Amino acid sequence: MLKRELLGEAQVPGGALLQLFSHGTDYIIALDRNELMSTRMWFSEEQLAELTLDRLERPAPHILIGGYGMGFTLRAALARLGDKGRVTVGELVPEIIEWARGPMAEVAKGCLDDPRLTLRMGDVRQVIAEGNGTYDAILLDVDNGPDGLVRPENDAIYANSGLAAAKRALKPGGVLAIWSAAPDPRFTRQLTKAGFEVDPVEVRARPNNKGPRHTIWFAHRRL
Repeated sequence: MLKRELLGEAQVPGGALLQLFSHGTDYIIALDRNELMSTRMWFSEEQLAELTLDRLERPAPHILIGGYGMGFTLRAALARLGDKGRVTVGELVPEIIEWARGPMAEVAKGCLDDPRLTLRMGDVRQVIAEGNGTYDAILLDVDNGPDGLVRPENDAIYANSGLAAAKRALKPGGVLAIWSAAPDPRFTRQLTKAGFEVDPVEVRARPNNKGPRHTIWFAHRRL
């Protein structure tokens, strides 16, 4: 039986200890006994980008991705953007990027070197706060969604003040897309009260319609 091999550890600023494991040909990033992400289940992360871009229908969008993770959302976005599209990625944990360039380079497939990418190291809240009608879409896969595990400060992203900042950072008609490990009717109501037109969608973790069910909220800033 294959055993997990610990490849690295990362202390989240103000939060938990993350661990990178290999398990055969797969990679896992875990918090204690919780698998936060793995190369075994990636479809909903891809769909975060795919379904957002389906809703935008703009020729050269600029999108912000909060949380690199294992890069599935970024790679899916780059595959769809065209030559003139742009992506900014905000990533808090330096080791996440080091792992992508090191032991997980075969998974990253060079996406971090794409000329359309701007990588911002630090809290994505700051990147959002600096935006003023900057982005066509903001894609957030930070922590476990609104019900976080990794870092208490992440809750502010999904608080009323965080949603208001995201709304300001979006262009009119832009989309705020938020990935979550679980549904949350309360958060749907919160997005609506924040002035968004909200469409929650359930997506499976694997493309064969198997694996856990995840939720993506698509919140449109009104024109």
